Amino acid sequence: MQLVFLGRIGTAAVIAVGWAVLQSGISLICFHMPDRWFKPSSRLFRTRKWEKDGELYNTVFGIRRWKKHLPDGAKTYKGGFSKKHIDTSSREALEKFVIESCRAELAHLLAIVPFWVFGFFAPPVVIPLMFAYALLVNLPCMIAQRYNRPRVIKHLERLDRRARRHTDE
Repeated sequence: MQLVFLGRIGTAAVIAVGWAVLQSGISLICFHMPDRWFKPSSRLFRTRKWEKDGELYNTVFGIRRWKKHLPDGAKTYKGGFSKKHIDTSSREALEKFVIESCRAELAHLLAIVPFWVFGFFAPPVVIPLMFAYALLVNLPCMIAQRYNRPRVIKHLERLDRRARRHTDE
């Protein structure tokens, strides 16, 4: 239900600035949440059987072809963890990657939610467009997290097995 009538330019400005503020704010809130809240085994983040350890996302969406083009939000905040280049031999870096992938997934999920707010400033026809925009901008990033996380967890498990073999010898 539109409550504020600003004209086309005013409405477009509110939408542009509103999305920037909302997405940045959600991202900042998630950035400051403690790592302990981002457990990959939790209900929200755990890999489901039907995801086939993330491979579903390559089969259905061809994620390997386009994930390299997604932005890395780590550059946004001082102390952000870059997920573009990680040391695959470092257990600490891989564990941090898993936590940060959960954080990124939550941030993108929450960034979809406020699409309806723009209904206060725009005609009702705009609300489905805002929902489509929110999905278009956030789903690819969420899919990338759902694809990468199980692969990194499997790599961590391989490192554990190797370490156990070396201690058994």
